[in-house]
Amino acid sequence: MNAVVLNDKFENSGELALPASFADIHPHNLYLYCKSYAAGVRANTAHTKTRSTVSGGGKKPWAQKGGGRARAGSTRSPIFVGGAVVFGPKANRNYEQKVNKKQKKLALKHAVAEKAANKKLFVVDNCIIESGKTKDAADMIKKLNVKDVLIVKELIDDKTYLAFRNIKEAYVIEPNELNAYLAAAYTSIVMEKAVWEKLTNEG
Repeated sequence: MNAVVLNDKFENSGELALPASFADIHPHNLYLYCKSYAAGVRANTAHTKTRSTVSGGGKKPWAQKGGGRARAGSTRSPIFVGGAVVFGPKANRNYEQKVNKKQKKLALKHAVAEKAANKKLFVVDNCIIESGKTKDAADMIKKLNVKDVLIVKELIDDKTYLAFRNIKEAYVIEPNELNAYLAAAYTSIVMEKAVWEKLTNEG
C-alpha cells in the first residue's frame, strides 16, 4: 500500500509506502467508529406524548352504559385519534456508543490504508490556491480525476478556504478534524506532507 506523491502541478511524481502498522487492521474497527460517529450526530428530537401529557380528555366521551360501545373514560387514551402514543420515542434517549482511543486510531489507519490500496491517497508538499478562485480549485480536483476529495491541510489559509468553500465535491480540514468517518466517506484524500509525516509517525 503506497500513497501517491504529487508535485506542485498535482501530477504523479512517485510513491510513499505506508508503515507496517497500517496493514492487517481488522475492518470491524472502522465499522464500530462509523457507527459511533453516526449515532453521535443524531438530532434526537423525536418525542411522543403519553396520556398524562396529552391535552384535553377531561370529559368522559360517552355514557358508561347503554350505548352498545366499549366503555371509555378519556379521549387521551391511545385508541383515540389525537390521543397518547404507546411506547413512542422520547427525546431523552442516549444514543452514545463508546469507542476507545486505540480503536479510533486503528479505524483511521484502516480508512487511510484503504485509500492507499485504491491509489486514492495523495501527498503533496502544499495545497494552496493562491488566487482564491473556485475555478482554480475545481481545476485541481479535475487533475486528480476523482469523484470527491477530502483535503487535509496543516493550516487552512483564507484564500484556499474561499476557493474550495462552494465546491460540494471537496472538503478542507485541518489535522485535528481528521477522523475515520471522514476518511472513509470521501473517495479520495489529499494531505500535505507535514500532515502525512505526523500521521505515519504516530504510534
